[in-house]
Amino acid sequence: MTTIAVLVGSLRKDSFNLRLAKSVERLLPEGVEFVYANLNLPLFNQDLEADFPPEATALKQLVEGADGVLFVTPEYNRSFSGVLKNAIDWGSRPWGQSSFAGKPAALIGASGGALGATQAQAALRNVLVFLDTKLMGQPEVYFNALTGFDENGALAPAAEGFIKAFTEAFVKHVEGAAAAK
Repeated sequence: MTTIAVLVGSLRKDSFNLRLAKSVERLLPEGVEFVYANLNLPLFNQDLEADFPPEATALKQLVEGADGVLFVTPEYNRSFSGVLKNAIDWGSRPWGQSSFAGKPAALIGASGGALGATQAQAALRNVLVFLDTKLMGQPEVYFNALTGFDENGALAPAAEGFIKAFTEAFVKHVEGAAAAK
């Protein structure tokens, strides 16, 4: 079984990004599962590292136990969300004990505009490179939620093939990294 930790950077109940992650999940091949991280964490505060919050410990354990990590980001003010940044800060601490180091990873994002979270992903990409993830470069997914989902919230037919290609490439990326160990 290949396990992928999924970090969705939106806490909104009807999040476009959660919907996108669930769409990718529906396209996973047999033997691959998504496990969603709880990102409703206390704000990162270095003073709390001595007594790590249980929610942050659970996030670290989830990432460490997974074969890969999928970051799904909305775009707020031309960057990724504070929710996702907070989770990354907890998961990369204490210094020298980052749960993300060496993990195969990919990022995708949805927004309600034509740019489909391009700026958020560019900002997040810089952070993921610093964290030493094995970041998948292609294909990139910049998803316009207003045209990419149908009236029922499912992937629009025009988007399904592209999201399926992303899913297949990501699974191959994660499984290839595991085989190389």
